[in-house]
Amino acid sequence: MNWNVPIAELIAVMLGAARTGAWMMIAPPFSSRNIPGTVKALLSVGLTLPMAPYLRGTVPSLRTADIIASAVLQIFVGAALGFITALLFAALQAAGDLLDLFGGFTLAMAYDPLSQNQSSVFGRFYNLVAVTILFATDGHMVILRGFLQSFRTMPLNVTFDLATFSQLLLRGMGEMFLAALQIAGPLVVVLFLTDVAFGLLNRVAPALNAFQLGFPAKIFLLLVLSGIAISTLPPVIESLVDRSVTAVLKLTGG
Repeated sequence: MNWNVPIAELIAVMLGAARTGAWMMIAPPFSSRNIPGTVKALLSVGLTLPMAPYLRGTVPSLRTADIIASAVLQIFVGAALGFITALLFAALQAAGDLLDLFGGFTLAMAYDPLSQNQSSVFGRFYNLVAVTILFATDGHMVILRGFLQSFRTMPLNVTFDLATFSQLLLRGMGEMFLAALQIAGPLVVVLFLTDVAFGLLNRVAPALNAFQLGFPAKIFLLLVLSGIAISTLPPVIESLVDRSVTAVLKLTGG
């Protein structure tokens, strides 16, 4: 019995799973630490299996050195695609950090067991709301479909375009900061005007100690206005999903 074809198909699936696994470790919402590593490994293989017909025939030679080099390349490609996707979604975290900075919640930053780092209150809150909206609107399926498209446009034997990746990386960072300012900008302006108002009040009536009253007032305003601003997040998340999928398709030549 000839075992060359099954072995080649198995290697193709495993190399594709290496790309998918590296992507899932970085790209939201699949990068969440709530998903065990074993589940991510099984998902990476399961998601790659339907793409096996596109990977067949693109496997490098069966020499050990070529397989190892191809596996490293696939991990790099998957990590690059995941980073491009995560970069745009980092705008929500940045917007939450801005709200914590101007709203006085920076003192409440504590160790976050989910992300295992110092996380801001509103930064984490915006991330949770974004993930909830993403699953409710099937946005995660759009992100996943955009990634799986890379197996068609960028098979296992295609080199990675570093120049295009550098351009998308720089553009993605600019879009991230711009989106963060657009999301948190209106609330930041209101909080700034609140500080100005209490500053004027302190000049008029110094005995009131207006700045001491300003902290609870700013916190109250931030809680109320952020609850209203959540209604504007679905179109923002939809726009981020479209941008991330477009960037991934452009990077893979789709």
